[in-house]
Amino acid sequence: AVLFPCRFGKHWILIHRPIEHGAHIWVSCSDNLKYWGNHKVLINARGGSWWDGSKVGISAQPLETSEGWLILYHGVRETASGAIYRLGFALLDHDNPLKVLHRSDEWVFGPQEYYEKEGDVRDVVFPCGWILNPKDNKIKMYYGAADTCIALASASLDEILDYIESCPVPD
Repeated sequence: AVLFPCRFGKHWILIHRPIEHGAHIWVSCSDNLKYWGNHKVLINARGGSWWDGSKVGISAQPLETSEGWLILYHGVRETASGAIYRLGFALLDHDNPLKVLHRSDEWVFGPQEYYEKEGDVRDVVFPCGWILNPKDNKIKMYYGAADTCIALASASLDEILDYIESCPVPD
């Protein structure tokens, strides 16, 4: 679960995935950080052969950008060889993060290097957090690789925003 770093009106918003309610990304609201309500699905697992068809879950905390809240999430697709974990983006409205503006149709990050493919859990990359360096506008993402080591990836925020804004608006 991750908490937005600010209130929206009177409410705090939490992104999570309650196990008993399916493999979707949910949001809940609270005015006191104690009691949570107004639960709703924010991003659903798409089903079928999508890269995020079997389940989805939040990865790093939401990142505030000029275009809205950028979120990084993991998606899972079940195959005959086992689960495949990949990462994608969604962009949420700045003032109302319960509204998804764009969502990646394709995954953007997955295991490629040896240390990501071989280890305790093969073929898994799992973000632990990310930070934005305002001096160079680069995002640094810390992630677990094959559940054996921690690695670092970086990317340009401008390139990520250009990409996610070219993705479709969800139904």
